[in-house]
Amino acid sequence: MTSRIILITGANSGVGLAATKVIVGASEKYHVIMAGRSREKLQSAMSEVQQGNTRGTVSTLLLDVTDEKSIDEAAKQVQEQHGRVDVLVNNAALGNVEPNVKSRFTSSLITNVVGPAMVAEAFRPLLLTSESPYSIFVSSGMGSLTMAAEPGAITYMPNENAYRACKAALNMIAIKEWQDFKSKGLKVFAFCPGFVVSNLRGTSEEARTGGGQAGDPAVSGQSLLDIIEGKRDAEDGKFVHKDGVYPW
Repeated sequence: MTSRIILITGANSGVGLAATKVIVGASEKYHVIMAGRSREKLQSAMSEVQQGNTRGTVSTLLLDVTDEKSIDEAAKQVQEQHGRVDVLVNNAALGNVEPNVKSRFTSSLITNVVGPAMVAEAFRPLLLTSESPYSIFVSSGMGSLTMAAEPGAITYMPNENAYRACKAALNMIAIKEWQDFKSKGLKVFAFCPGFVVSNLRGTSEEARTGGGQAGDPAVSGQSLLDIIEGKRDAEDGKFVHKDGVYPW
């Protein structure tokens, strides 16, 4: 059976790691490429995946979404090893909430907006060789302009404006990719994984678990698998979450 090649950035923790576990546990037809910028963390994460319920296969790929050379080298490696990508999950992100506005916005935009845009462009030729290509941008409901403008909109964390702005910008990247490449068969989704355990907010137990309020990222992984398996195709080109569609 020919494997379906799924590349996930930021796959060594949080939603990326949880999604990898769900996907390779679902079927022998899936091969997940776990991409990240630390070889040591990737190897540890891959070992954790392989110790679980594994039907599919998994490999690692060094890829720093803030480094154009790293992205280009990663795309070349995948081209040589696999010849295509069937699903690209742009998941890598950071949740910078430091007080300095310039530093907060600069680092956030480079990682959360410029990075995914570069990754999407570098891997798109490999996606378009797939018979059924999917491009998924892991966004957040915090990036919804409509919901942010509602009276009584919730503030989730201090200095959250950079993160919100980045996810709104990422949504625009998703919309434009869908408009530009839907005629070539590329299905594109902006996807909100919800408030789940993640290193996005920091690596302390308090930050990772959101004070014990964050949910299981495996639920987000299952939602990603639903997209990959075509169960959300009717919502192609939209901003989806576990239970439906968010307004832009």
